[in-house]
Amino acid sequence: MSSVEGSADAVVVGGGTVGAWCAYFLRRAGLARVVLVEKGFLGQGASSRAAGVVRMQGGTPEAVRLGQWSRRFYLSQRDELGTDSGFTEQGYLLPCFTPGDVTAARERMAMQSALGVPVRWLDPGEVDAVNPTLAPGQTLGGTFCAQDGYISPPRNVAAYTVALNRSGVEVAEGVAFRGLSSGRGGIEVQTSEGPIEAGLVVLTGGPKLAAVGALASIAIPAGGARHQVAVTERHPGLAASRVPMVFDLAAGLYWRPEEGGLLFGMSNPDEPPGDNREVDEGYLTKMRARLAELVPVTAGLGLRRIWAATIDYTPDHLPIIGPAPGWPGVTVASAGGAGMMWGPGVAKAAADVALTGSSDVLDVSPLGLDRFDENGHSRLATDPIALPFPERIST
Repeated sequence: MSSVEGSADAVVVGGGTVGAWCAYFLRRAGLARVVLVEKGFLGQGASSRAAGVVRMQGGTPEAVRLGQWSRRFYLSQRDELGTDSGFTEQGYLLPCFTPGDVTAARERMAMQSALGVPVRWLDPGEVDAVNPTLAPGQTLGGTFCAQDGYISPPRNVAAYTVALNRSGVEVAEGVAFRGLSSGRGGIEVQTSEGPIEAGLVVLTGGPKLAAVGALASIAIPAGGARHQVAVTERHPGLAASRVPMVFDLAAGLYWRPEEGGLLFGMSNPDEPPGDNREVDEGYLTKMRARLAELVPVTAGLGLRRIWAATIDYTPDHLPIIGPAPGWPGVTVASAGGAGMMWGPGVAKAAADVALTGSSDVLDVSPLGLDRFDENGHSRLATDPIALPFPERIST
């Protein structure tokens, strides 16, 4: 555990993907002392329990920009850090099952293409050809981006741990954030190990971000919801060359290859918000039936691993990147449930906003806390291809 005594140029709260990469980017920007405060251990939360999907096929221009930046960063890590998060270019298919799906997908594809995403439309036969594990004749086509892929979440935690250490960020594990107060030379960050004076503060925290904000009397409409992931037994028919990543949007079910089997993940839109991390056998059974309908080879396969994690979300399923009202020098950052997909981009944008007020990653002006009313309702439309998180926040 590092000492948090004295003053720092910046303090980042939260040692997940967003907080850790943000601290690294602040240090890389030239700040002399950056302290990362984490009440547990680096990556202890959802960052080490994610599925690792990284796609540029976002449902909004903001999502596309964050996905593009994050993918480029993952690809640059080996040269920059000497290690990486294990990005694998797998290709991502979003199949369409109804005429309405087709209309929405073609509209998204036009937006994505205009922003430089190499996405293409696949006719039903082409869908079956690119994904031979899929039951034939199921779709009306779909969009496909060969450059989308996935990372290894544990390897990502290892990569940002290396980045923090090599860049000289001071990591204070086992230190809890207790709030903010006005200091003589800036902002006084209260922690379980005493106060630290900071010029800049970035608040992250994933599913616990609302609680982090509450400690500083900042209302942040972010919540947590259970997300379940499972990995099937190995099968020759599930070789990685036969299985692009797939997102069955209507069912809220996605899958990708994993160690010779299939990794699949799901969130129940009807489940109330909370931090339940037990496996819901009933919902898992329902999603396994849907998966077997689409990928018949999985019907007789056992499961090698099953886990549940609490992942963050916002009411509009979009990230939060912007200043904290009433606290000059304090920035709030949330990936809105897409920590692997958007995390580095959100982290870089938050670091930029903390330093300069804007970012080259994307235009953050629509993504601040000022888009929410006092009840947490957003003036922005909901991201149309997010996981089916709740649209309300638990108190």
